[in-house]
Amino acid sequence: MTQRDIYFVANEVNELGGVARWQTQMARLFAERGHRVTVIGIAPPEAPMDLGDNPLFDTVTLYDVRPPARWQARTLRDRANIVARQREAARVAGMREAAHRLSGLFRAAPAGAMIIVTQVWAMEWVALADTAGHPVIGMSHESYESTRQSSRFQRVQKYYKDVDRLLVLTQEDADLWVGKGLNNTGFMANPLPVMPESASPRTEKVVCSIGRLGHEKAIDMLLDAWAEAAPDNPGWRLRIYGSGPDEAALKAQCTGLGLDDSVEWAGQTSDVVGALHGSSVFVQSSRGEGFPLALLEAMACGVPCAAFDCAPGVHEIIQDGVDGLLARPGNTSELARQMSRLMADADLRDSMGDAARANVQRYSPQAITDRWEQLFAFLER
Repeated sequence: MTQRDIYFVANEVNELGGVARWQTQMARLFAERGHRVTVIGIAPPEAPMDLGDNPLFDTVTLYDVRPPARWQARTLRDRANIVARQREAARVAGMREAAHRLSGLFRAAPAGAMIIVTQVWAMEWVALADTAGHPVIGMSHESYESTRQSSRFQRVQKYYKDVDRLLVLTQEDADLWVGKGLNNTGFMANPLPVMPESASPRTEKVVCSIGRLGHEKAIDMLLDAWAEAAPDNPGWRLRIYGSGPDEAALKAQCTGLGLDDSVEWAGQTSDVVGALHGSSVFVQSSRGEGFPLALLEAMACGVPCAAFDCAPGVHEIIQDGVDGLLARPGNTSELARQMSRLMADADLRDSMGDAARANVQRYSPQAITDRWEQLFAFLER
């Protein structure tokens, strides 16, 4: 196997969230195979994730503080705003200086190096840099539909159209981007973050949710669904792990729905496996997802999942009716029914939980890292 220099270029090195968790895991997996890995962040994180005492990879952050957003003159008055124009000129100069630093890193790498750009904002700097002939792999860690509804849609088409390979999370998403003219698109699933030695005993009357308390994770819809499911399942509790900007509003909603006796707010946890081992059902109510690590973790722990089918990555992971249950996106009554099916039937929980733990092995770290190695060899030809 060829030993390589591998560069991850991301918005931040270790911003708390799914992309950084994926990036840290892949950096470690590559380093364990003997590759020299560097994770480059454009800006420092706002909510840093702990990388541990001795990560197996190097880290670089290009800016000491987050750079300002691009400014554009939209009116005659804007064009006359000298201060704003000077700030924009300084921003562009700073961007070119940071890109020059990137160029130095890439030029110093020997043949065989790979540049993996994990987020499209970071690609704006890579596009200005000299990549020294090394292959560039651009990535989108969300579904096509989620990107289409955001400002990232145009930027993906602009900045990723000429990379050596654009990787999304599923074949279904890749086909949609090809339909937009990005014929360089392929797909790569996320690896299983953890594989515990034992499964959850599934004996606790606990439905578990793990995620940031923000709009995207839609805990507001989960509470609405729980308000329907809880009365039919006495003794069961909904345990919500996470924190975020919507926490106060969600707790007020919980009280207003009369759910305080059956909902537990458990805060952030670093022991995801412990949280899952203390539950018998996992629920995901997101408005949008990419290839959700939380579902992979729950299934690895043998905990059957009920989830909104909000992205191709969700129905790629969960085989509806086999190793979990899906509900139409946003249909809280349907999500309530799927949770209730699992809560009411221990045999169903056990059969689906066992199937989930077996089926999720197709995303083992070894299998996914092997696929990356095959892509590197292909791009090097």
